[in-house]
Amino acid sequence: MTKIFKLEELDCANCAAKMEAAINKMPEVESATVSFMTQKLTITCTNEITDDFMKSVAKVCKKIEPDCRILY
Repeated sequence: MTKIFKLEELDCANCAAKMEAAINKMPEVESATVSFMTQKLTITCTNEITDDFMKSVAKVCKKIEPDCRILY
C-alpha cells in the first residue's frame, strides 16, 4: 500500500534526507521518500498504513526535525 502525506514546517533538505533514511529503516516500510521541494512524504508499506503506524513515523521524524508535522 502506498500513500502520500503532506508535510509542514520541513525546513531543510538535509533533514528531509535524514527523515527518509530513518523511515526506510522501519520494518514495515518497503520504501519511503521525503521531498523537501514539494513538502511531501510518500510511503509504501507491506501492511495497511494505520494511524498507529503513522504515529510511529511521526515520532521518528520529530527526533530529526522537531517542528515538522505530517498531515494524515
